[in-house]
Amino acid sequence: MKRLGERIKKKRELYNIQLNDLAKRVGISSSALSQIENAKSSPSIVTLKHIAECLNTTIGELVGENENLSQNPLVKFEEMKYIETNVTGSQLFSLSNHEPHKQMDNFLIRFTEKSTIEGLFSRHRGQVFCFVSEGNFSFHLDEVEYKLKKSDSFYFDMVLSHRVQLSEGTSGELLWIVSPPIS
Repeated sequence: MKRLGERIKKKRELYNIQLNDLAKRVGISSSALSQIENAKSSPSIVTLKHIAECLNTTIGELVGENENLSQNPLVKFEEMKYIETNVTGSQLFSLSNHEPHKQMDNFLIRFTEKSTIEGLFSRHRGQVFCFVSEGNFSFHLDEVEYKLKKSDSFYFDMVLSHRVQLSEGTSGELLWIVSPPIS
């Protein structure tokens, strides 16, 4: 309950809203809101919903639904989350925990012989930075071909036509960072 009150107060202050102004918008007294913020009383679910709406957030965020993930910035190699394998055999892994306010998505793509990124990402407005951690790749951006090898990097706008394929060897890995996040 204490953390709920702290989150409400922090969000209110972030939006530069006075306690009495928020209380009026929510339809409760300033005293009642103060007691909620100071963990001296708990709001009803209806009041909590009104507070969340007035603060442009969700009840989940106010109660700390994702707090454990957002306060855990470390993802160990063995803990990276498998997402999918496409039709060509490339595997997509997430390299970051879910956090509702993150500014980018971070992925590791593992390639097998001749595999591509086909179907791993839909058209998305944003930018991509990729880094070759292993392997040799053929990268087509608006029909211009680029050859990338280990330690090369590439930065582009994701709305441009692009294709990536492992061009040599039996395996490769790309670090793929998308901003803003896809999810």
